[in-house]
Amino acid sequence: MTTTPTLWDDTDALLDDWQAWQEAQDLSARTIGEREGTMRHLFATTGATPRTLAPRDIVAYCGRRGLSSSSKASYHATVRAFCVWMIRAKVRGDDPTLDTPRPKRARTRPRPLSIAAVRSVYAAANRARTRAYVLLAVLAGMRVHEIAKIRGEDIDLDRDTLLIVGKGGAVEIVPLHPDLRALAETMPRTGFWFPAYTVEGCVGRQAVGQAIKRAMVRAGYDQATPHMLRHSYGTELVQGGADMRVVQELMRHVDISTTQIYTDTQWSAKVTAINSLSLNLRLAA
Repeated sequence: MTTTPTLWDDTDALLDDWQAWQEAQDLSARTIGEREGTMRHLFATTGATPRTLAPRDIVAYCGRRGLSSSSKASYHATVRAFCVWMIRAKVRGDDPTLDTPRPKRARTRPRPLSIAAVRSVYAAANRARTRAYVLLAVLAGMRVHEIAKIRGEDIDLDRDTLLIVGKGGAVEIVPLHPDLRALAETMPRTGFWFPAYTVEGCVGRQAVGQAIKRAMVRAGYDQATPHMLRHSYGTELVQGGADMRVVQELMRHVDISTTQIYTDTQWSAKVTAINSLSLNLRLAA
């Protein structure tokens, strides 16, 4: 009697090895954690393991109903990264993602809040810490996770510069806005600006986002999101006449095509163009 050999399940060990690989790449702890969470969820959902993962498992996971185009693309990219690592680590000799469709990431449009709306949100922030969050988002284009971990050492008042630790641990230095300089003069010169209340370390990015969101709701902008403040930053830079390459560096975009979406937000120019139409049509009442 013959039996079919089964592949052992060494999922935990392989995910640990992949984590070490990503740490050697100097990827951020957040990126590594999110990737591991995605792969564990995929294996739990499909019943597959790293050694048995098949195209049908990937299609089923990334093609789930209710997922946005962006989520599908992000999940597929994570699975692809894991499969590429398995080949390089000689865990497998094939990449099952090659036999799956690659989801298209929808081209997004910035959704900035107007400056009047930003002022309203700032006024609705009932704590100094939340007002500081808003200023950092709209005057430096900082994301919520970047705001959460800002330190006094990141500010150089002699040179008027701000150091930002961004996606993937990328470090950029940008000019310090005068209003942020005034803020910095009231904040600690060393250590986290926004320490957590109950644990050691800085406040979490969720707490930053929630605080800004609550101010938005109080200001009457229920549908707004904290990331829209970053969009306001990019939009105002473009409409103020800044060179696109300068905007790219200030927004800390790797690809200028990401920055170029902000050229689509020149609303006043569009209004002027529409109002210039002279077709002499008279619509019936």
